[in-house]
Amino acid sequence: MAKFNADLSSSRRKSRKAHFAAPSSVRRQIMNSALSKELRTKHSVRSVPVRKDDEVRIVRGKLKGREGKVTQVYRKKWVIHVDRVHKDKSNGATAPIGIHPSNVVITSLKLDKDRHAILDRKSRKKKTDVQSTDGPHAPLSPLACCPCSLALPANPPPIQNCTPFHDASMRMRLANLRK
Repeated sequence: MAKFNADLSSSRRKSRKAHFAAPSSVRRQIMNSALSKELRTKHSVRSVPVRKDDEVRIVRGKLKGREGKVTQVYRKKWVIHVDRVHKDKSNGATAPIGIHPSNVVITSLKLDKDRHAILDRKSRKKKTDVQSTDGPHAPLSPLACCPCSLALPANPPPIQNCTPFHDASMRMRLANLRK
């Protein structure tokens, strides 16, 4: 498989180093949580970075089904702390249990001016992507992207995701069209 971006390394070692050495601003983006189905339809957004005072429901792990308010987003440890999700220590004190944001669903957002702007921007981007027909998955004619298909009829059927580098099935389809 070819690399999609020559500027990014495919090395496992370098990817792990970049992940665990990421600055706080990048960690915020990585620590996204999915929105509940109601919020997803309301805001037309699938996920947002989790923040303090959001209400979440845990959907993975042994604490699955528990709900509560986010009390802390602990970016250094890649976890969030949820209200009433803690363990009792032997000395009687309680310690919060860290939960990765990918294992929760946001059920209620704490909305302020900045959060509204983020949601508006993401939903606007999603709407323009849906309306655009020039996206990567738009059906193309073989004539539009392949110099080897010059002998095709005037109105050939569209081929999905046609690229200059054809795989074996694409070559077979083109050969069948030429006959």
